[in-house]
Amino acid sequence: MSQARQVLPGSTYLITRRTLRRYQLLRPDVLMTEIILYVLAACAAQYGIAVHAFCAMSTHIHLVVTDPWGVLPRFLAGFHRLVGLCTKVLRKWEGSVWDHRQTSVVRLETPEAIVATIGYVLANPVAAGLVRNAGEWPGAKSHVEDVGGGRMCAARPRVYLDAKRGRWPETAELELALPPDVESCDAEAWREAVKASVVEHEKRGREEVAAQGRTFLGARRAQSVSPYDRATSFEPTRDRNPTFAVGKVAGAYAAAVRALRAFRAAYGAAMERWRAGVRDVVFPVGTWWMARVHSVRVAT
Repeated sequence: MSQARQVLPGSTYLITRRTLRRYQLLRPDVLMTEIILYVLAACAAQYGIAVHAFCAMSTHIHLVVTDPWGVLPRFLAGFHRLVGLCTKVLRKWEGSVWDHRQTSVVRLETPEAIVATIGYVLANPVAAGLVRNAGEWPGAKSHVEDVGGGRMCAARPRVYLDAKRGRWPETAELELALPPDVESCDAEAWREAVKASVVEHEKRGREEVAAQGRTFLGARRAQSVSPYDRATSFEPTRDRNPTFAVGKVAGAYAAAVRALRAFRAAYGAAMERWRAGVRDVVFPVGTWWMARVHSVRVAT
């Protein structure tokens, strides 16, 4: 059984969701790019999620977001459901679109971790050996110059989302927000730090591709691969799924470990009492599923 996930309002996360068995269902053609951008903009507006950066690869999607209201599970359920349904119609795909493993949700505990993670996300197409420069990737992706202030607009996809229902407007706009700890007066310096992080990750990616004796696939060929083919690059079947990231900040890792262990210990003790029939037991701050499904009491 997976560990309980703590959902704290105001937290910033790296979200990663992969396709079933690494099928290239999210191939970066024009319609798929339109679907992902529109659904992301619509769901972010619906749930009040602040989007900082994102990149949709052929087999997975990365998002860096802040959850001001503590509704991340609802946002993820809505976003992944709509992208999955649109993908099934577009690709004429039967069965699940998404991998059966739990969505990777990594809480970014420090500003340094946020900068490094955005650099990793935006440079992901380079690290994967697809394009030589991150800006060449043709799929749904934010760009480093838009981080913390850019706006992206998408037209309603022509698949699945019914134009006759008022819920889906003709266009949806996505604003790429600054992280909560970055003041507007510091935005330019923060943006320069992100650019430096992207450049560093691009450099590492090119070096790794060269060391492996590979060449870059190129944007045009990436758009023409079959969505029904599976990625063939090596990937561990049982990789680590971290809970948080802190960067290289002294003491931050130990503090994050203590906080996580304290939450899990308190949650486990509360759950044991609840299962024993004590319905007025108080669960720790950040308890989400038990509060929504069973209306348990949660500490404030």
